[in-house]
Amino acid sequence: MIHCLRFIFFRTSFLQIKLFFLAFLFTIFFSACSLTPAKKKSVLIWSKDLPVVGSLSSPRATDLNNDGVLDIVIGSGKNEFQKTDSGILAFDGKSGKLLWKQSSVDQVFGSATFCDITGDKVKDILIGGRSPQLKALDGKSGSVIWDYNHEQYVGDPIMHYAHFNFNNGVLVPDQDNDGVEDLLTINGGNPLAKPYSTVDRFPGVLILFSSKTGKVVAADTMPDRKESYMTPLCFTQPGSKEIFILFGTGGETIDGKLYLTTLSQLRSKKLSSAKILATEKGHGFIAPPTLADINKDGYVDIIAITHGSKAVAIDGKDYHIIWSRTFPGTECSNSFAPGYFTGDDIPDFFTFISKGAWPNSTGSIEVMLNGKNGSIEYMDSIGCTGFSSPVVYDLNNDGRDEAIISINNFDCSLGYASSPADIENKLVAIDLTKKSINTIDQAKGFKNIFSTPWIGDLDGDGYLDIIYCQYFHHSDLTSFLGMRIRRIDLPVKIKKPVIWGAYMGSSGDGVFDAAHRVSK
Repeated sequence: MIHCLRFIFFRTSFLQIKLFFLAFLFTIFFSACSLTPAKKKSVLIWSKDLPVVGSLSSPRATDLNNDGVLDIVIGSGKNEFQKTDSGILAFDGKSGKLLWKQSSVDQVFGSATFCDITGDKVKDILIGGRSPQLKALDGKSGSVIWDYNHEQYVGDPIMHYAHFNFNNGVLVPDQDNDGVEDLLTINGGNPLAKPYSTVDRFPGVLILFSSKTGKVVAADTMPDRKESYMTPLCFTQPGSKEIFILFGTGGETIDGKLYLTTLSQLRSKKLSSAKILATEKGHGFIAPPTLADINKDGYVDIIAITHGSKAVAIDGKDYHIIWSRTFPGTECSNSFAPGYFTGDDIPDFFTFISKGAWPNSTGSIEVMLNGKNGSIEYMDSIGCTGFSSPVVYDLNNDGRDEAIISINNFDCSLGYASSPADIENKLVAIDLTKKSINTIDQAKGFKNIFSTPWIGDLDGDGYLDIIYCQYFHHSDLTSFLGMRIRRIDLPVKIKKPVIWGAYMGSSGDGVFDAAHRVSK
């Protein structure tokens, strides 16, 4: 009896071991077949050259041709006040092939806002620029859905001012009941006005457009009657049904203010009741602020920097100043890029500031501020002044983010009025913990003054892609004579969402904390 039981136990155990072993082998085989092999190095997937035109815009990505790969849209143009048939460009993300182009009467310096206007499940494009231009384009074909015409507003007491530059726009929930989100943007800034002079300066206009038709839903002028270049930001706060709007006034040599209002106030034409959050003498608020919770109270806070390089963090609950820091003798037109750079769970902020005053800027200073108290945690000076903002991701999976930036190397001491013969553009990643700089790509004879790179998973393979632009250098640093757009596939496994992978963040709205995002 005992021998029989032992036999049964042994036989059962043997079968279990055999089944376990087969299951183990199957698991190994299945895993080996299903896992994507690790990538060993960066690969240039494609590079596209275009003659004559250049760009002050930054690339944004969406799938336009339904092939499962995100495609690239960017504003373009010749030099200021020149027409071109290549004012807005769309590139196939897989191959770099030009999908379509649309003409413009001047430079389209805004970055694309995506919204399905036509209801065909493909995102359409809302984009603006100089002279004034604001267009809605069909995402599939690039054909015009509507085009802003300022002449129809000549007699309007508010909208007659809206004949200058259209900056970036952000989406807000449908306000005209047509089933499509609507577009909030600002028009302002007379390019012919002389520096330091108040002559020929006109108030900027905050405008809510119907994304579907291009009709004005609401508009009002700046409370202080100053010009405006700043992209407005929209966000929500806990315990409130209001949609808050952040906007700024002033310019490179003109005083300005940072304001807070609501969508309902704008619709009632009551921007005069907007709350003043911060002010600056001799400079305005040009770069869009960044919105992030830096004191862990559930409210999104406002981190802004003036053109005079005064950085300020404003509490989103009661609007007191959390911290501020000024960098004398510098200017800034670059937004802060948020990231986890210092090892705690509070976002920190990285940007560029420029030595001296434009156009006699003599170099770039890279600076990272601790989000908790505003202390300087990193400062360096590489390359010359540029207006390409940083993008952010943890490239080496050490729990701390790196900043990816585009820099230009030439004799910075000559300023931007010069025509340097030797120039080199580099795309670099800065490890702010180790204080090391790693070059991703570089090219002699190229420059990039304005365009922010795009990073994200373009083709859904789980690895990081970079899209960035370079411009052929021929003489004047700020003029264009052809451009190059490139896609590089990095050996960086995406283990967390890319939050700040484009100008104003991956969502293009300046909001770091998704819970406060208006258009989700």
